[in-house]
Parts: sequence; structure tokens; C-alpha cells
Amino acid sequence: MSEIIYGIHALQALLACDPQRFLNVYILKGHAARRLQSMIKQLEQAGIAIQLVNRQWLDQKVEGAVHQGIVAWVRKGRQFQENDLPSLLMQHATPLLLVLDGVTDPHNLGACLRCADAAGVHAVIVPRDRSAHLNSIAKKVASGAAETVSLVRVTNLARTLRLLQEHNVWVVGIAGEASHQLFQSKLTGPLVLVMGAEGEGMRRLTKEYCDELISIPMLGYVSSLNVSVAVGVCLFEAMRQRIKKIKCIS
Repeated sequence: MSEIIYGIHALQALLACDPQRFLNVYILKGHAARRLQSMIKQLEQAGIAIQLVNRQWLDQKVEGAVHQGIVAWVRKGRQFQENDLPSLLMQHATPLLLVLDGVTDPHNLGACLRCADAAGVHAVIVPRDRSAHLNSIAKKVASGAAETVSLVRVTNLARTLRLLQEHNVWVVGIAGEASHQLFQSKLTGPLVLVMGAEGEGMRRLTKEYCDELISIPMLGYVSSLNVSVAVGVCLFEAMRQRIKKIKCIS
């Protein structure tokens, strides 16, 4: 099966990680951007077919989205499932995972993947239902992170959290009503951070499977953050603590 992706960062990441997935690349005729010219050279060196097309053709293919003058048809990548988690965990001494419960906007999914990549997350887990698809929009927003961070779709999120606990992974849920705050929590061991949808938050059953619930301290007028912003705050606090621990050990 094939899919469409677009945007310079998304294509650059795929070209670096798995160039064999490319089928066809379409580039805006006359586009003079330096980054695009560099990519054309890389595509040609990899033996990937390139066709020059007009802007109207590209706009129609991406339904008016910002394609940055480049669109590609590629083979779909590997789809990770719940039974892949044990092997993913074994690859890392101190795994860091992110669960998104009910995030249905592909823009938010892409932004969360981008944060996850930057913070060194080893896998992002989403439920098969009530979750955004990793489509071309999400991949464009992810700016290449969709190709570097494993996205695991699971049928039963509660069962998956129980599986992670059996592998000694500490499950921390982010909930606005929690009295224990982010900066008071220890986030240095094998960890999965669970984030619910903006507004609704985590589902009740998901909360019940968390080992700990924490909140992000809010000092201003607004009562909540966009889910991708909240993910970034929590993941970078975890990263800060982990880097500090490594420095203390060394």
C-alpha cells in the first residue's frame, strides 16, 4: 500500500531513514529554494524518480495544504502493535514512552511526535479507536519525527498499561485535578507519560491504571494548555531529570 507525504522536513527524514519507500516524487516547476535543490540532488543520487509539475497540480493533491513545493508517493511504513512493545522495551535500559489517550486532531498528533523526538522518546502509544491517524497532515506537522519515533497502535489501552507495568515501567498520568505537581515527581526510571485529550483529559479507566497522577502548575489566567504544549513541558522535565541523573552518576 502507498500513501502521500509532503513538506521538506518530512521527506528529508524519510530519505535519510528509509529511501527505499519512495515511489514517485513531484516537485514544483521552477522552485528555487536552496533546501529543495539540495533534496533534488539527494533524490537523484538515490535513483528516485522525479517529475516537475505546476502549483495547481500539487495544491490539488494535498487539498490546499502547505506542501513547500514537494509531494511524494511512498510505500507505507511498518505498523507497530501491542505485541511489539516487549521487544521495543528490551532495546533500552531506561525506556521513555508517551501515551496519547483520545488525541483526535492530526495536527496535535504531529506536534506531539515532534516533541517526543526532541525529548528522546522511544515510542508513542495511541489507541486504535478515538485517535488521529498518522496521515500526511500529521507527518507534515511532525517535521520528520513521524519517521524517527515508533507509533504503536493498541486495541486496549488499559491492557497495554498493565503490560508496561509488568515490565517495570512506571505509569504517570497528567491530570489537571492531581494535587501532586510535575516538578515534584521523579521521572528518571523506566517511564510512560500518559496524556489525555485537551478538555476531556484521560478516560476514567486509563486513570485507574496510572501508578501516579500529576498536574502541570498553572500560575496565570488560563486553566489548560494545548495537548502538544503540555506534552512538551512534561517530556522536557523528564529529560532534564534524566540528564541530571546521568551527570551525577558520571
